[in-house]
Amino acid sequence: MSSFSSNFKLLLSYTKLLTSHVNQGKHEQALSLFHQIHSTLSRSLDPFVFPLALKSCAALSFSQLGATIHAHTIKASFGSNPFVACALVDMYGKCVSVEYARQLFDESPERNVVVWNSMISVYAHCDEVGRALELFRVMDVEPNSSTFNAIIAGLAETEDGFSKAVLCYREMGRMGLKPNLITVLALLRACLGMADVNLIEQIHGYSIRNDIDPDPQLRSGLIEAYGRCGCLEKAHLVFLSMRNRDVVAWSSLISAYAFHGQARTALEVFEQMQKANIKPDGITFLGVLKACSHAGLADEAQMYFSRMSVRYGVEASSDHYACLIDVLSRSGRLHQAYDVIRKMPVKVTAKAWGALLASCRTYGEVELAEIAGRALFEVEPENPANFVILARIYSSNGRFEEAEKLRREMIKRGMKTAPGSSWVVHQD
Repeated sequence: MSSFSSNFKLLLSYTKLLTSHVNQGKHEQALSLFHQIHSTLSRSLDPFVFPLALKSCAALSFSQLGATIHAHTIKASFGSNPFVACALVDMYGKCVSVEYARQLFDESPERNVVVWNSMISVYAHCDEVGRALELFRVMDVEPNSSTFNAIIAGLAETEDGFSKAVLCYREMGRMGLKPNLITVLALLRACLGMADVNLIEQIHGYSIRNDIDPDPQLRSGLIEAYGRCGCLEKAHLVFLSMRNRDVVAWSSLISAYAFHGQARTALEVFEQMQKANIKPDGITFLGVLKACSHAGLADEAQMYFSRMSVRYGVEASSDHYACLIDVLSRSGRLHQAYDVIRKMPVKVTAKAWGALLASCRTYGEVELAEIAGRALFEVEPENPANFVILARIYSSNGRFEEAEKLRREMIKRGMKTAPGSSWVVHQD
């Protein structure tokens, strides 16, 4: 009896430490500890230890180790435990395949709402929202907030799912389920797609009334949402209301001003960020470079691009290079922009070549336009816009044969140019 009590206390202590490691994202330490626990207390393990280890396997994409732990759960007769089943579905869905996760889900003898939510989340995480909705409709247990959160988050990531996400949120309320932080964060993604200021204000008000508002992640999301919809004053007010402004909050505000062409304000906010001793990251500099691009500040863009790596050690991505090329091209420094493209240590994207091609049309530069055009035909061969722009450059310079040749090539490939369009959301 004394030995059992001693083992139980030791297991409890280990489990608390294991939970702490997993919650803090220390997954390698968690798995090392799990190995130690399994080596010393294998006969005394309970079903709550295995889901923690499986969660770390999923986070690190350790599928083989996950399969080994799966075998241990079966050996310990925990395979039918719903918490273990939930962790297994999640691990296999993220590390192996959705179909294998579904097979485990179908074979699970005790499927409570947590197990259902796990499978629905796997579908949503793998961009299979349609299958998540199908599973949601045939649930034989009562859905909870987590069920709706997974559906709303999945819908908010699809181009045609924004309004459906809001409808799902409304249904959640009709069922008497209370939205939480995860719900409102997912809804903000849908608001960005819909540019619905009224809904953003409703979410903001709800978060204040229910004491979710202080969360820094939510406030940064509100800054981005208000900013994208052009409500820059509200975005700035949310920013000022934050006691601890992290890099995400600063970056969101910079991006908001940059998005709407207020370059000088965006750069002023960046300077304030540096004075506040907040280290900028890659997203911060993306906002700064976009601000420079919108205002045609080529010299400033080059200075910030250099500062990014030299002072802060931030490695430039393809998007950073695309912004630099865009601002140089817009400023008429086409050969300088092309020189940047030739020396890029990362993959040259369609954005970079497209920025150069568009400016070649503005400045009548045929030679570089041909280079950019040929590159784009390889990078995105099905995009008719590239053919049209190059054809117009040829026509503007009296090279009608080349222009006609490109048009015939478009017809041969079955390409059609889409008519221009725009949309506006009216806010009362």
